Amino acid sequence: MAPLNIAILANLKKNAPLLPGMPADYWADLDSEHTLEAIAEAIRQREHTVTFLEGDASLCNRLWEVKPDICFNICEGHFGDSREAQVPAVLEMLRIPYTGSKVLTLALALDKPMTKRVLSYHGLPTPPFQVFERADEPLDPALTFPLFVKPSRQGTGMGISALSIVHDKPQLKTQVAYLLEAYQEPVLVEQFIGGPDVTIGMVGNLVSPVARRLPEDDESPRIVRGLRFLPPLEIGLGDYAQEEAGLYTYHAKVDLADKLNYICPAPLTSDQVEELNWLAAATFRITGCLDVARVDFRLDETEGGQPYILEINPLPGLSPGISDLVIEAEASGISHDQLINLILNQALKRYGLQ
Repeated sequence: MAPLNIAILANLKKNAPLLPGMPADYWADLDSEHTLEAIAEAIRQREHTVTFLEGDASLCNRLWEVKPDICFNICEGHFGDSREAQVPAVLEMLRIPYTGSKVLTLALALDKPMTKRVLSYHGLPTPPFQVFERADEPLDPALTFPLFVKPSRQGTGMGISALSIVHDKPQLKTQVAYLLEAYQEPVLVEQFIGGPDVTIGMVGNLVSPVARRLPEDDESPRIVRGLRFLPPLEIGLGDYAQEEAGLYTYHAKVDLADKLNYICPAPLTSDQVEELNWLAAATFRITGCLDVARVDFRLDETEGGQPYILEINPLPGLSPGISDLVIEAEASGISHDQLINLILNQALKRYGLQ
């Protein structure tokens, strides 16, 4: 394959706007210069030309100047309830190829309650939930304490702390009020599932044609062809379990990442892994993901390890050595450089650029 002109599109933490009253973790999901350079170096090793472009209001003009053959997109965006979809929408308008999922998928997956509605519609297991727009809204009688409270449209554990698990109505009201004020978006309250956090990463694309639906009966074949499943990862907080209430919080993901106990492959049976892979592929399918994604689960310790889907991330972190997807890839013998180029190659194949 001839060398290509590739633009890496990202939002760097150092370039993020700082406004009064922002929570300390508001830009936690943006990328570091270290991550950007590691991705750029991986692509350069294939002799491609690489240019970094910040995914902000200057992007349109810069794209006309650079004229990339394809963009490696990891933009999280800054503002708006569909911020991860903004840069892909620009690229679609300009007819520029890019890696990863498209506009609708990124808008859907960022909105956790909407994703859960889609999961529920397809009969996939996700914890029962309610969305709060006011702190004094009555609690759905179908929900019982303890409950888990988090922002509707944030990632990287943002807004999640030991206080996220609430045990009564006063705690619920306090935490919902705090998140409404801090993040200025609806708050997701779901049944708390006690048990280990397990995540499944995937690289590839389901073999076409596939629709955003699942088979209508259990006898239909489970479509997973075209996806490469990475080993399941269990996140163990180790010495910090009590401090973080057993949760994979923002503090754990960002400040303690190099101190946590990442168990990969997770200690699961082959039947459990097969079921998790199927549920991950089903979620990938119905949300319309492309090239790469990661699905997060909780295995209910009161139901013999019954998996519950928490969310899907079509823009999983790619930080060397610390991002879940990168750790999973390394456990299967795939280096960070190779992972980046696997993702890139999936997009090149889709666009007929290989």
